[in-house]
Amino acid sequence: VEKMIEKDLAKEEEEKKEQLARNREEDDDDDDDDDDDGEGVALEDEEASEDDDEEGEDEEVSNDDEEEETDQSTASKNKQPSAASKEVGAVKVNDSNSKNLYKPTKTNNASANNNGGDFGTFTLRRLQETRKATQTLIQQLEQYYNGKPQATRMMFDSWLKPWKFQNSNSRSSRDRNDKLIDTIARALVTEDQEEFIIGTIGSSVAAGHDNCHYDSYENQLERTFGPVWNAAGMKLVTQNAGEGGGCGDDYRNQAYCIAQNVSPNVDIAHYTWTYFEEGDRVEKYKIRESLVRWTQRMERQPPVHVLNVLWAPTGNDLRVEQELADHYAKYGYNAFYMRTGHTLGGYDYEADKKNGIDHYAAGFQGDGYHNVTRYGLKEENSNRRDSLGVVMRNWHPGPLGFEFVSDTFSYVYSKAMIEALDLIEAQMATGKDPRQTWSSSQRTISPKESLPEPKHCDPAYCVVDKVPGCLNFEKPTFGLQGAEVEDAEGSLNPHKGEVQDWKVWYENIDIWHMVGKQDKAIFQKRDDKEICRHLDQCGGLSATSSEDGTVVFRLPEMEVGLVVICGCCGKDVARTMFLQNEFLEISYNGIVLDKSKWDIFPNAKCVRLQEKFPTELAGQAYLHSYLSVKALDGLKAPVRISHVITL
Repeated sequence: VEKMIEKDLAKEEEEKKEQLARNREEDDDDDDDDDDDGEGVALEDEEASEDDDEEGEDEEVSNDDEEEETDQSTASKNKQPSAASKEVGAVKVNDSNSKNLYKPTKTNNASANNNGGDFGTFTLRRLQETRKATQTLIQQLEQYYNGKPQATRMMFDSWLKPWKFQNSNSRSSRDRNDKLIDTIARALVTEDQEEFIIGTIGSSVAAGHDNCHYDSYENQLERTFGPVWNAAGMKLVTQNAGEGGGCGDDYRNQAYCIAQNVSPNVDIAHYTWTYFEEGDRVEKYKIRESLVRWTQRMERQPPVHVLNVLWAPTGNDLRVEQELADHYAKYGYNAFYMRTGHTLGGYDYEADKKNGIDHYAAGFQGDGYHNVTRYGLKEENSNRRDSLGVVMRNWHPGPLGFEFVSDTFSYVYSKAMIEALDLIEAQMATGKDPRQTWSSSQRTISPKESLPEPKHCDPAYCVVDKVPGCLNFEKPTFGLQGAEVEDAEGSLNPHKGEVQDWKVWYENIDIWHMVGKQDKAIFQKRDDKEICRHLDQCGGLSATSSEDGTVVFRLPEMEVGLVVICGCCGKDVARTMFLQNEFLEISYNGIVLDKSKWDIFPNAKCVRLQEKFPTELAGQAYLHSYLSVKALDGLKAPVRISHVITL
């Protein structure tokens, strides 16, 4: 791979010399300036076309259903190239090179590079550089996985609905492709979008527990796929909202918090709660379907991609999951299975198991294809290098397992990137501004009735025009809170003048929280130990006695009237902390709520205080409301509210 990089740099240097020679000829004959410029563009287009033919990516994906958008040429905020990544597919690029492959130069913004058209900051030259960076990454990954056929089997066919960007005969496959391609195209041409955001909600698998945080799949994805976005003058951002099970959360309550746990403007949403779904398949499909529908209420309508580190399901489970994927193909829903991908590469894991070798045993090094991550090859510390070859720490993947996950997402998204670039360039070639088709700022959110009829979820909660609101006191969160703690002296606070002294509480953890023993031993005396620190931390708004008084939450505008509170910490705290706590009083708009009408929902750490708006308020669904929680005399144990969920 390093030789490939050097070869590309040498080729660019040769092209640069040729261009200088052409420039000298142009200086001798000013009358030929325009013709020479035209030939230069034509040569670049021919080279790009040849590259596309080699990749087999020359067929244009249909975009018939996409409505034309309003021209955004008035946008004033230009995309600026981000600092070039020092790691491309975990291969470091020498900063001393006079021209970095993945860092566009300032001249790439010049309108002269638009081949006669003013298409904003995403110019033809920038498009070509983005294509080059993308093709380089694709080639690197295909070489790393022993050629294109094996790479395709491992990273395309390991999904619930295998990806096929060329010559697909399936309508649902074309719809799924179009959604991902459209998502990338909009990000590229939108003037004021400087980041492409992939946000993950999930368990300790997403968090990267038992590893250093640096080795999580999200961080590896940022380092591998990031240079492609650098070439586009943007930055790839991965938001890792994964958390361990110690706080008591699972997929059932955290799906409601999608717009706070990650940014409400994510481009792609990842979901990794699959371990927690086992044993309750009915609820699993309800939540997944709800999540897909709720994300389409968000600003950029991100597709939902599921990560499962086991094998693809079989039998009835496979049938139900495939039906769900086809039902929401238009919205990009799909799921990837890590161990299925390993198997499809052709390695005979069963033969190894018969010989006593289990590649998925805790701490085993090597997945049958590689014995260490690419960046592990550069590691000088032998213990750290060994650690970076672990496939599974226990039930959590190790760095090598996460590398394959990162590579799979990078490979699929890079292939979609090539398709998006081809569509954009085709419009540029006709003189049409691609912003008129793909400007993200003009994307409209369709009404709830436009989504297909739900198959599993409760229509009262999943057929809605708004994404649920969430106030989450746990860490990390990257989005916007729904409810807010009202100012004790606020003019609209129904308990103004009363004691309101609840305090935010967080569990006491250190840098080694959920870092595996192997990495802790390696990094304890190293200066770069901070790369191990995980982001997740349990927390809540806490009262320990009646002296803390009341906390008042100002609820956001609601559509349904659902109000839920969750406690910390543990999986079964709702009953004792809220439902059976005689020393706790909860009011809604000044009216004390009847505990006999509460129920455990959506999991055992949460209580549903209100299923929907009271009948008398049914016609006033968008009034602001207040939820008050008061600690009474005799409170024996701390009350800690981790979440306030509204819809």
